[in-house]
Amino acid sequence: MAPLPAWLDAEVDRLWAEAQAATDGKLFNGAIFSADVITPHLICGHWSEYRRTVAQMRRPDLHAVLGVRSLAVGGVIVCPDGVLFGRRPPRSVYQAGEWQLPPAGTVDRSTARPDGLVDIRAQLLTELGEELGIEPEAVYDLRSLCIVEHAGSHVLDFGIAARTDLREAEIRDRHARLGDGEYDPLAIVPLADLPGFLAQAGTLLNLQAPAFLRSAGVLN
Repeated sequence: MAPLPAWLDAEVDRLWAEAQAATDGKLFNGAIFSADVITPHLICGHWSEYRRTVAQMRRPDLHAVLGVRSLAVGGVIVCPDGVLFGRRPPRSVYQAGEWQLPPAGTVDRSTARPDGLVDIRAQLLTELGEELGIEPEAVYDLRSLCIVEHAGSHVLDFGIAARTDLREAEIRDRHARLGDGEYDPLAIVPLADLPGFLAQAGTLLNLQAPAFLRSAGVLN
């Protein structure tokens, strides 16, 4: 992570303070993975800090000088009753109030291996437990999908599909008892109802959801 000029560091601090105030101080400036080069088989990058990503979210023009492309994972979890969706809290720093495909989260240093590689699937499984209360053993058939880059923030969402045999009632029970409250409400949409749900969500549906669903083969 390159050091910042004094003027830019001060502006990042100012934007970070604004975001902290808007979210009641719930943000944590941890180490996050920023992609530098993306190929079909390997993503190369460096460790940055979350406050730089937040600064770009609030001022997209800063990407020209910050150059952060933070990598996040997002799931397409398919159960016997449909596909999981969750609506983000209205005061989220990113994609506030939008419907997204849970679990989702920024790739952080907890997934770094001793050989220098980063385990993206491990990040998805961590988010699965934290956000939905679903243990890793309950999902299978994990498949990498595609990457969606957001034009303003330059956040990169890496889609991973997975299946579970848990039924809707079991998923809702785990979410209510063990989840961290990230999504309210949680929706489980039958495959046949996906086009109608996406149309109804409209502008409150995040950009990556249709791309992930098509790549996973559950949406035409």
